[in-house]
Amino acid sequence: MLPHAQLFPLAKLGDDAIGFLSVAENKSLPFPVKRVYWTYLTPTTVVRGHHAHYELDQLIFAVSGSIRFELEWPGGHRATVELRDPSQGLLVSRQCWHTMTFTEGAILLSLASEEYQEADYIRDYEVFRALPPLV
Repeated sequence: MLPHAQLFPLAKLGDDAIGFLSVAENKSLPFPVKRVYWTYLTPTTVVRGHHAHYELDQLIFAVSGSIRFELEWPGGHRATVELRDPSQGLLVSRQCWHTMTFTEGAILLSLASEEYQEADYIRDYEVFRALPPLV
């Protein structure tokens, strides 16, 4: 994945009278999903993340509230993205250092390309900064 913030829209079915439904199926996603997790009840004063992954890609949604992402890729390219539409995800690619702040009541849903492996995490910012730029 090239270093940029890539938004990934899902179909938004329904209307204001009945509500909406969005569906994520492997055939319509940028990778097969091997793990799903969600983060909730995060205090607004907490900044989560502070890591990157060597191999894992994630498609992240704010299914409730909004979540602000600060992103950085090897080589120093940076972006800020705020998710607030539950039908639009953010593709957080491998080797993307990210932090997240949540509004009150925000719920993050992540579709991940790999199962959990602690060895895939880059938790030391200096180790991340030493990675060669992506091409």
